[in-house]
Amino acid sequence: MDHAQIKIQLLPSLTQIPAAEWDACACPEVAQGGRARDPFTTHRFLLALEQSGSVGPGTGWQPQYLTAYKDAQLIACAPLYAKGHSQGEYVFDHNWAHAYEQAGGHYYPKLQMAVPFTPATGRRFLVRPGFDGVGHSALLQGAVQLASQNNLSSLHITFCTEDEARLGEEMGLMRRSSQQFHWQNEGYSDFEGFMRALSSRKRKNIRKERMQAQCFGGEINVYQGDRLQPAHWDAFWEFYQDTGARKWGSPYLTRSFFDLLHRTMADDVALVLAERNGRPVAGALNFIGRDTLFGRYWGCTEHHPCLHFELCYYQAIELALALGLQRVEAGAQGEHKLARGYLPRQTHSLHWIADPGFAEAVGRYLEAERAAVDEEIEILTEYGPFRKAQVEEKE
Repeated sequence: MDHAQIKIQLLPSLTQIPAAEWDACACPEVAQGGRARDPFTTHRFLLALEQSGSVGPGTGWQPQYLTAYKDAQLIACAPLYAKGHSQGEYVFDHNWAHAYEQAGGHYYPKLQMAVPFTPATGRRFLVRPGFDGVGHSALLQGAVQLASQNNLSSLHITFCTEDEARLGEEMGLMRRSSQQFHWQNEGYSDFEGFMRALSSRKRKNIRKERMQAQCFGGEINVYQGDRLQPAHWDAFWEFYQDTGARKWGSPYLTRSFFDLLHRTMADDVALVLAERNGRPVAGALNFIGRDTLFGRYWGCTEHHPCLHFELCYYQAIELALALGLQRVEAGAQGEHKLARGYLPRQTHSLHWIADPGFAEAVGRYLEAERAAVDEEIEILTEYGPFRKAQVEEKE
């Protein structure tokens, strides 16, 4: 296909792109029935970030949605942002920024192709079926040209898929590896089926933790769809504020984001609440994809032993099994997840840096980092909680 026929355009707001057009690129699988593979790149999620003021002026995340048109039809698009800092990304380049500025350069603003505040793997090059090759190429070349022509230091494409990482590397970008801990459904019929795959010691530990968690004096409920009520979001906002203040200094998301979530994405979320006498004391928010449950936020107003593990990890596994999902992605970092059945998995990002000398130095660093990540994943997997196939164990 002739690239000259492709028109690249930047749009400052998703209100300028019809939801059906964006989603035809972001989640074309919905046309075949069922859920979007990735709820975070849907028009409704990204628009909620924008309309709630979670991104936009004053946030350091300025939307610059990248679009590619052929004959006035949107064939590809990407969530792209001009960044004034490196917060809310979960692929850390603070040391790069410091070194770049120590050498006299200006690292910010930079371009970030990502879902803000969301360390979940998904497609970043959103391409309408039938335009795969030209769509990927147009978006990638367009993003690099945008950074270069505006004298920006760099372009970063974070939590992309493995296929996108490979294609980007082939087109000259630098590939970076990191890791997260994910739970995989290996054909378990229920939670006890999963438990039988663990070593005896780990089974006993999980049972002990779940019993301790239940001692908070109430009950645990899961709310989805029509069961979600505004009062549930009021409680969760309080939890989120507490966690955000401790982790980031101030929450990334605004209160109105959760109101928009309730109005437009109630069927895409599952809110797990620990409630006593009708009052929530802790909660965990999950997003539901086509085959993955994405654990995103947790918080509490009371601290109880093991309640965090129960709401974030064990309830997520039970929910994934109930929904017939294949995995749980429980967010960034956290080696404590290993003992609870979540194994290390590689995640990917792509990077373009304008300065050749600095790019060369970063490239050498990334090569060494990839080797270290591969080794760490191998070691941690070996220390995982699952029974060795050749060993028969008894309770």
